[in-house]
Amino acid sequence: MKEQKRRQGRPHISKTFWHGLTAIMLLAYLVAALVISSEASAERRCAGMRIAVNDTTEMKFVTAPELARELGEIPSRAKGMRILDIDTDSIERILSRVDKIESARAVRLSDGYVLVSVDPMRPVARVFDGGKSYYINKEGKRISADARYHIDVPVIQGHITDTQRAARELLPLIDYITADSLWNSLISMIKVDSPTDVMLVPIIRGQIINFGSPDNFDSKFSRLRRMYTEVLPVKGWNNYDTISVKWSGQIVATRRHKQLARPSVDVEEIDEADDMGTMLAADGIAPGRALPGRKPRSEKPIPASRPR
Repeated sequence: MKEQKRRQGRPHISKTFWHGLTAIMLLAYLVAALVISSEASAERRCAGMRIAVNDTTEMKFVTAPELARELGEIPSRAKGMRILDIDTDSIERILSRVDKIESARAVRLSDGYVLVSVDPMRPVARVFDGGKSYYINKEGKRISADARYHIDVPVIQGHITDTQRAARELLPLIDYITADSLWNSLISMIKVDSPTDVMLVPIIRGQIINFGSPDNFDSKFSRLRRMYTEVLPVKGWNNYDTISVKWSGQIVATRRHKQLARPSVDVEEIDEADDMGTMLAADGIAPGRALPGRKPRSEKPIPASRPR
């Protein structure tokens, strides 16, 4: 009985008290660990800088060594510096100013390295405009061209004031050419004289193709394919200096040596089922008009013959 009274007289310590005390001790431990870790991190030295270019294509327009040159002395000075003293924001700003880069990110890693990750621009064509030269991407953004950055892409020649419009109109034509083995190997350059006079320059010296406006690819390239696979092998690869598919359903060709007699190639050489006429411009026949006695088929107005 006396023992029971002694127990009742002792203060009661609840489980809630012990749980709270344990939580306080753990919190104090975590705070101390964070302080120690923070002090250690502040003194941690950078092990070096890694540069990663996120380019899954075979293009390799931008490389890690070139980006290191853009950063100047920063990569070489980084190793051995306090890692917190490396300004990752400044690295991102420097690289973002380079027009060949879409985006750049710089982060400090737990292993002591600084990782610079870059998404490069992807050029789709190179433009030669007088004495200027630059690349364009699929949105028509200009990318400066210099010897340090070079890539083999289709070439466009001509004065282009609106590169975004040019990209919208010419890139489908470029894609069509590069997707076909014949045209990809034959066409060396696209020359823009006007929006309705896009010229294709083949590898055959002294020859040019007037493609007209960049549309109706299937029809125009079908006529060109017949010309290059059926007519030119017979008449001679250097027989014509200009081949035009500008007018619907027709091929207009001019002789390289205009003093020679007019060639005999006419619509009879092309299957009528293809709705395609082969015409040769000669004296007294304006481009786009049919041979004497034949009615031209065209969905577009054909220029009249100029009087001599």
